[in-house]
Amino acid sequence: MKIYTRTGDKGKTRIIGNDVLYKSAQRIDSYGTVDELNSLVGVVIANLSDKTEVLKDELLEIQQLLFDCGTDLAVSPTDKKHDFIFKDDNGSVDWLEKKIDDYSAKVPVTKKFILPGGSKTAANLHLARTVTRRAEREIVALMQEEPINEFVLKFINRLSDYFFAAARYSNVLDGVEDIQYRNSKPVFR
Repeated sequence: MKIYTRTGDKGKTRIIGNDVLYKSAQRIDSYGTVDELNSLVGVVIANLSDKTEVLKDELLEIQQLLFDCGTDLAVSPTDKKHDFIFKDDNGSVDWLEKKIDDYSAKVPVTKKFILPGGSKTAANLHLARTVTRRAEREIVALMQEEPINEFVLKFINRLSDYFFAAARYSNVLDGVEDIQYRNSKPVFR
């Protein structure tokens, strides 16, 4: 199998359902940003410290789920042959919420904004959080143009919260304190 199709030579790509779109189409931006995020999670995994290695299996699961999200975003809205992979009943959003709650209970209480960073793992997780937010914006823009799988948006929305909680927990595991934003008023209760 050849990995090149030459379709891209004219600025186009084929999505699931055989529609051909310009690479600048909002659908392509959406799943392309999810793909970028998935690659970034791979970077996070490759750079885990000995103490944050405990996150590896769940980050690998997140990569699998992100691939499902990207696949669902790549399905043409006119295609009736392909079912969405990502379903509400798969429990992934509940799983993320449980992880967020678990990690939030293990970190110091903060009432102020914190700066992204700390340990290498935490800094990479904060970067993943911001790319997740960009993916969410791209998906919302697509949703305003065409139908999408709503569960993808719900998962991506919760995933950014997960990355925030996991980053803070990583700092705890690595013995690094979060740095509060000096001009922050109390925002969390």
